Amino acid sequence: MLGTPPTSTTPTTPPSGRVFENTTDVQIPDAGAAVTSAVTVTGISGNAPATLKVDVDIKHTYRGDLVIDLVAPDGSTYRLKNSSTSDSADNVLATYPVNASSEVANGKWQLRVQDTYRQDTGYIDSWKLTF
Repeated sequence: MLGTPPTSTTPTTPPSGRVFENTTDVQIPDAGAAVTSAVTVTGISGNAPATLKVDVDIKHTYRGDLVIDLVAPDGSTYRLKNSSTSDSADNVLATYPVNASSEVANGKWQLRVQDTYRQDTGYIDSWKLTF
């Protein structure tokens, strides 16, 4: 009878990254211009990681209306979510991975949100970057 290979009992914990968060509510105008919410990243040398984590908490009565972008300090944009006429659920509570390794980490990062359709409203509740 063959033996079962030993299993490790030592848990592996991923390293925790530095978090930069904005919890100030920003109203999103119905079918209006894009709005932004910013965080200023400081104290991180070099570029952002290839595994930058963007956590988004947006309260909205029809999340399919929303287009969401991450704007890097140099103005480069990373699409996090496209609008979708078939996504009628409430709210966006999601984590988006972004390969931002070509971007300098320090500086003003922005979450840009635009409501592209009429009749439903909402606001950015909070968002954060984890390096």
